[in-house]
Amino acid sequence: MDDTIKYGQENFNLPHDVIKLPSKGIFYKPRKESIKVGYLTANDENILMSQNNRDGLIKTLLRNKIYEPGFNVEQMLDCDVQAVLIFLRNTAFGSDYTIKITDPRTSRDFEATITLDEIDYLGSKHVPDENGYFDFMLPKSKQNVKVKLLNIGEQQDLQKINDTYPVGMIAPIATKKLEFHVVSLNGETDKGNISKFITQMPISDSKSLRNFINECEPKLNLKREVMTPSGEMVNVEIAFGVEFFRPFF
Repeated sequence: MDDTIKYGQENFNLPHDVIKLPSKGIFYKPRKESIKVGYLTANDENILMSQNNRDGLIKTLLRNKIYEPGFNVEQMLDCDVQAVLIFLRNTAFGSDYTIKITDPRTSRDFEATITLDEIDYLGSKHVPDENGYFDFMLPKSKQNVKVKLLNIGEQQDLQKINDTYPVGMIAPIATKKLEFHVVSLNGETDKGNISKFITQMPISDSKSLRNFINECEPKLNLKREVMTPSGEMVNVEIAFGVEFFRPFF
């Protein structure tokens, strides 16, 4: 077993808090509506300063600070990951988050502070079945598909495909992502047949399916409106890069 996974699972008696998952855990097996999350410590500064890769930092923090025996962090949805990251940052550095923005009127950079404890939850617009899947009828081809939401492990697998694709060739990320989402086509689960159908799917169907999947995904409202020095209001979105955990370093 990975040492970082063992650390989080074997230290669940350390100081922690119980965090309610925005997804309510309905997409996980076993289902968990809340999880125990530890606080960042001085020792964690070694991780914060040594990791320059966003995905590597996030996965390491999740493995180390989630104190749930047997819980696989790679099955987590984005909204739950974000909720944990916000908890870790708020309890370590406070809820004020200063970001750098460019004033569109003057093209000059300025800093604005937003509050991370005022984040709303946006639930799914559709109800999944007992397996966490959603049914959708493609409007053009009239085919019935069953889809699932992607976890962070699958999203990172997609990114690896993109990163390792031959230079000069277009990585088929759009169709590959749909292949990850679609678990059955008219009740058939053969991955080869699903892949073939997706590559030949009418573009109106693929657009409708992506819109439907977006509506299914529970989210945190990470958008904020900020006034620039020139007096113009601009929309910004909270990002979870490595600088998110380095406000004072």
